[in-house]
Amino acid sequence: MQDIMQFAGSHTILSLAWVVLLVLVIVTTVKGMFSKVKTVSRGEATRLINKEEAVVIDVRARDDYRKGHISNAINILAADIKKGSFGELEKHKAQPIIVVCANGTTAAEPASQLNAAGFERVFILKDGVSGWSGENLPLVRGK
Repeated sequence: MQDIMQFAGSHTILSLAWVVLLVLVIVTTVKGMFSKVKTVSRGEATRLINKEEAVVIDVRARDDYRKGHISNAINILAADIKKGSFGELEKHKAQPIIVVCANGTTAAEPASQLNAAGFERVFILKDGVSGWSGENLPLVRGK
């Protein structure tokens, strides 16, 4: 224990960085446990799409969407969701919603906003489209 204290005293900035990272990991983990929006694997997303008619919402830019997206995905920009402009999504409130971004990091905010707007079953695709294509799952090009 004394060695740890001596190290922390000698390397203050490094020690503070570790403490901050630890706190961030704990906060993120606790937030995820209590969030109504859950992250789903590609297998679970496929099950939701095939068995429960989940609607896939792709929040990437239109050009990225055209380069490759999950079949039948609806392209709604995160900024539009933030403004409350859901377009054709309103009619799907009773269905599961899977929010997809490029790599799974930017889908959380739009997913939370959809949940706050009354969409009850909102999910985020783990690793986004990059994870989907990384497992050689099909992407549709164009549109």
